[in-house]
Amino acid sequence: MSFANYIAKIRIRDHKRASEIYKHRVCYLFLAPYAIVFILFFVAPLAISIFYSFTYFNILEPPTFIGLRNYINLLLADDVFLIAVQNTFLMAAITGPLGYIMAFLFAWFINELPRYIRAVVTLIFYAPSISGGAFMIWALIFSGDAYGYINGILMNLGILDKPELWLTDPKFMMPVMLIVILWMSLGAGFLAFIAGLSTIDPTLYEAGLVDGISNRWQELWYITLPNMKGMLMFGAVMAITQSFGVADVTIVLAGFPSTDYAVHTVVNHLIDYGSIRFEMGYASAIATILFLTMILCNFVVQKLLKRVGT
Repeated sequence: MSFANYIAKIRIRDHKRASEIYKHRVCYLFLAPYAIVFILFFVAPLAISIFYSFTYFNILEPPTFIGLRNYINLLLADDVFLIAVQNTFLMAAITGPLGYIMAFLFAWFINELPRYIRAVVTLIFYAPSISGGAFMIWALIFSGDAYGYINGILMNLGILDKPELWLTDPKFMMPVMLIVILWMSLGAGFLAFIAGLSTIDPTLYEAGLVDGISNRWQELWYITLPNMKGMLMFGAVMAITQSFGVADVTIVLAGFPSTDYAVHTVVNHLIDYGSIRFEMGYASAIATILFLTMILCNFVVQKLLKRVGT
């Protein structure tokens, strides 16, 4: 194909695309409010953050272009960042898959309940993810004195002879954070699974019985999961976002920064440089690396979910 033919082919394709857009202009007009908000508050800040990641910017002075220096310092000179990466990946590797599986299994079981009971149980399971005061309850449970519930119970049973510092001792902090994060993992993905399960046509299960499906696990694999791949993908995105975005739990329960950076995460590091030190260029580099990591994880999960039910 000659260059002229290639250019002509592109022009024809662009003309067809423009014609389609004009034909459906009313639809695009209705989409415009959301598109404008999405571009202004999501796409534009992301692009600006990526730009600032190549600069030195302290808010008080104009940004100065420094190339890859922020990334080099992050990966080769910032020991705390490497600790944060290790902690973040550990939390994500444990709470991400476990929280995702727990959310789906709970949704699957709850979907079998009668309608009104299902609504009440769904609210009970979803409430922890939207309850801001839940952190205070966990702080009381794992309090480092004899009045903490865990310490009190274990001391009364004779297992401990003195209170343990669950939220300040590095050897206990990570397991405690994992417990709390898993407890709060039934969020938007859980609701998406509930919605997805309720929209599956019941006649598909009857057809599956005729085709030889003999138990609930085969029913789950060959009928349920393939018919809610969109919800599964949404739940996976939410699980990845939540597992890589851990920050509030560690700040409230373990302090900021935590003892020996035992539960310091990438988002904690981002908050440190962006909201406290005001090194916005460096903070933008941290945010960019976190964003690219989440995109890569989403890509891998999407490939895996395409194999469900095949």
